[in-house]
Amino acid sequence: MRGDNGAPSCPSALAGADGHAPAPAATPPWTGRVAFWCLLIAVTVAPLPFGSRDPATVAAWCGWLAIGVAFAPVGGLRTPHRLAVGGVAAVVVGYAVVLHEQLAAPWLAPVHPAWAETAALLGVAVPPVGSAVRGQPLFALGAPLANVLVLVLAITVGTDRDDARRILRAVSWAGAACAAYGIASLVLAPGLLLWREKTFYVGNLTATFVNRNTAAVYLGACTVLWALMLMDGLRRRWPDGTDVWSAMCVALDATRRESRQVLLPAAMTALCLVATFLTASRAGTMLTLLALGLAVLMVFRRRLAGVRPLLLAAAGLAAAAVLLLQVIGGSVGSRFDAHGLADAGRLSAWCSTLAIVAAHPWTGTGLGTFTTVFPAYRSTGISLWGVWNAAHSTPLELAAELGLPLAGAVVFGFAAILVVLARGSVVRRRDRAIPIAGLCVALLAGLHTTIDFSLQVPGCSIVVFGVIGIGLAQSFRSAAGR
Repeated sequence: MRGDNGAPSCPSALAGADGHAPAPAATPPWTGRVAFWCLLIAVTVAPLPFGSRDPATVAAWCGWLAIGVAFAPVGGLRTPHRLAVGGVAAVVVGYAVVLHEQLAAPWLAPVHPAWAETAALLGVAVPPVGSAVRGQPLFALGAPLANVLVLVLAITVGTDRDDARRILRAVSWAGAACAAYGIASLVLAPGLLLWREKTFYVGNLTATFVNRNTAAVYLGACTVLWALMLMDGLRRRWPDGTDVWSAMCVALDATRRESRQVLLPAAMTALCLVATFLTASRAGTMLTLLALGLAVLMVFRRRLAGVRPLLLAAAGLAAAAVLLLQVIGGSVGSRFDAHGLADAGRLSAWCSTLAIVAAHPWTGTGLGTFTTVFPAYRSTGISLWGVWNAAHSTPLELAAELGLPLAGAVVFGFAAILVVLARGSVVRRRDRAIPIAGLCVALLAGLHTTIDFSLQVPGCSIVVFGVIGIGLAQSFRSAAGR
């Protein structure tokens, strides 16, 4: 049996070695091992302590990832990898400028008007700063710093294809364990979140996270990783030119003969997908199904060449998604019936956030100040009950807290990452499943965070950016391949 490029097919890009000798290490082995273990522990353990939302936990992860970056194996980086790291560094420099404007007397942007009003009320001079809350941008630096560190670390570690596969397998197994715990906890102790009393979402699965939407994104990403293991194994058993029915017969025959390589990923995919549905997150569930459909089309794109096969595959995927929603998506469907596609309060909150952006377009109100600033702009269309501590749209909240220029740079950088991952998913022959994994996870999390705050929770964002970094590192052909 032969692969897409006519060479003998090899084991799954995510599941094991493919018979090619790894490139010789360009740095001392122990430094690469330190960076590898720092990344592996971060992407597997970060979801456990309540999504790592506590400031002390975030600070610990920043220190841990900084150790990994200090020992990162930079000898394997080639020009595309250095450009990717350079792009991240450019965004960091931009934020350093904004951070100065917010923490001290601004050089370029106007000071926040709250300090003049405070001075008038107190009758004393108050040194003005650009932030609405003095010092808050520095205290809120932990989560974005952790994301930057894990992205850079994953790019450097992921240049080794064997380490890249090991990291993705570790994330997959951690997600399966989290899904199993979430289901068991929902059945046996629905009122507990780990060892604490569960206050919100008592009837929904949240696993180790506080919020069900964040849990849905994490579990959905792990579902995609397991599904890619399964599909990559089936693809290697689907010879070129074979029709779909014959391919299914070949796959079923392979399932009987090699149950461990096929049934295990299938079972883990089902486990994580059921857990995702049990979160009852509308956006998380639908985007997970979208990411799974994209993964299927990307993995089998050469077998689905032509308009008719592609349309049939898309129709089949849509029918499968509807069937899944009917069979195991009862809680998701009930939420669609009750609330529709979007909550009215969330739409009003977005309008109020846009008002904040219009009032502070250049450097924002300060990172981490949304909860303080939002009440002054809160729309009358929002219920008086509750406190809005997030805009439920990360790009909008970034624009409100950091200003349009830096928020635009972050969004542009994320879009560039999607383009690189999509290109890598097409041009790579060997290990193509790795950039596909990065693309699907990035699309899932990126679309979800535009209408929620999943990438603002470090326990989820560390995993997502770790997978994205691994995908970026493997999105370029090797020197031998070129």
